[in-house]
Amino acid sequence: MKPRSFSFTTAHSVEHVIGLLQEHGDEAKIIAGGQSLVPTLNMRLSAPQLLIDISALDELRGISLDGDRLRIGALTRHVELQSNKLIAQHLPLIASAINHVAHVAIRNRGTIGGNLSLADPASELPACSLALGAELSIVGNKGKRIVKAGDYFKDLYETDLQANEILVAISFPLATTNTVHGFREFVRRRGDFASCGLVMNGERQDGKLTSLAPVFFAISNTPVLASKCAAKLLNKTLNDDLIEEALLELDRELPVIGDIHTSTEMKLHLAKHYLREILGEINV
Repeated sequence: MKPRSFSFTTAHSVEHVIGLLQEHGDEAKIIAGGQSLVPTLNMRLSAPQLLIDISALDELRGISLDGDRLRIGALTRHVELQSNKLIAQHLPLIASAINHVAHVAIRNRGTIGGNLSLADPASELPACSLALGAELSIVGNKGKRIVKAGDYFKDLYETDLQANEILVAISFPLATTNTVHGFREFVRRRGDFASCGLVMNGERQDGKLTSLAPVFFAISNTPVLASKCAAKLLNKTLNDDLIEEALLELDRELPVIGDIHTSTEMKLHLAKHYLREILGEINV
């Protein structure tokens, strides 16, 4: 299929983008890499009257240290996350997860800002952002605001982005020498969206976890931080009994939704299996 007719314009600044969004309202869509938007246009699931191309906005690119955080511009492509030394050094969880995002062709064009703006619940980067405690910089007609990842993901494909706003950057706390992390996902074929996944980030000192953020994705309408499960594991010596006790919390805590490929029961089984595996790894 082919998309419905639309107008196309290239933005020359963030202010220009916001002005166009104000002028055209819901009839305008922003396009960057287009790896999610173009298929919906072709299937006529989306039919905007105006596409605003932001790919020329160099101010939205780049990966840089900003004090004790790493700042990633919204137009940074997935392939840049794969190859950047700052990512490898300071954000090992993203370095592990990014290789599992779709296929090479999509990683060459897709952007982190586009990924987080769409907020597909089966995508890896929203879950990583939540596990790492990311902060999202958003600019709109009322100025700039910072939104924590925990407050950003609202519902299925629904975020805290408001009308006339654009995501400009994401910042992450830097990993320390005590940081532990893990990544798992179940996919039917390499590059497909996951049926269940887990990203985990935390701190371990003197053999005990002092912080822990296990975030499950592809199980519900948003990535899910299993905070009650994590609380069971903090500041204690990990052993099989303690881990099994924590896993029982997942039965009560995870709002699992099955789909045509993977049942609710299977997703919950995988969630427990992956958490057990990662805890076993970091407890060596």
